[in-house]
Amino acid sequence: MAEQKKTRLDKAQVADTALDLLNDVGLEGLTLRAIAKELNVQAPALYWHFKNKQALLDEMATVMFRRMTEVGTTLAPGAVAHPPAGLSWQDRLREGNRRLRATLLRYRDGAKVFSGSRFTGTEHGAQMEANLRVFVDAGFTPEQAAWASTTAYLYTLGFVTEEQGVQPLPGERREGYDVDERAERLAEFPLAAAAGRQLFTSYDERFEEGLSLIVAGIEARYADGGAN
Repeated sequence: MAEQKKTRLDKAQVADTALDLLNDVGLEGLTLRAIAKELNVQAPALYWHFKNKQALLDEMATVMFRRMTEVGTTLAPGAVAHPPAGLSWQDRLREGNRRLRATLLRYRDGAKVFSGSRFTGTEHGAQMEANLRVFVDAGFTPEQAAWASTTAYLYTLGFVTEEQGVQPLPGERREGYDVDERAERLAEFPLAAAAGRQLFTSYDERFEEGLSLIVAGIEARYADGGAN
């Protein structure tokens, strides 16, 4: 019997496999043991590369970011891999967060993987520098630029976290989120009952509306580079 070749692993291979598996099992089911099984290795072999699950999530988030910024990447209608040069800070903020949401939606629990993770490389620095520069050139202080961009980023992470709680993947909807059934249960609270259609449907429209609110708030607060 021919001797079976020993599998040689690297961080990229493990992270790619983990992201593929994520869509099948979700974050809760994504264990080092499950990933090792996919790779046909023993679980301890993964600890050579990742000391714990959070270290793996950090690498997964980094790979997601790299894929998001790859030239030629197609994410979703209206989302582009690289915002064109010359955009206003308002349009650059919108484009960047559309791109982020589209990336997160490619993976079950994508927002949870991204949230709180620490990038393992430094390639994100170039994009962050470019984004902040657009704000500063528009009259924001560096602190205001950081606060404005972070506020929009956190809005997108939170929005997609809730969105994926209802629709884990595009076209897939969890049980228990029937808006008509919800309206019946909350019939004695008419405003709350009617709000279900705004809370649990039309995510694309709601995301854009929320993003517009964020942009308008930044404009009002930091107009001409000063806080009101």
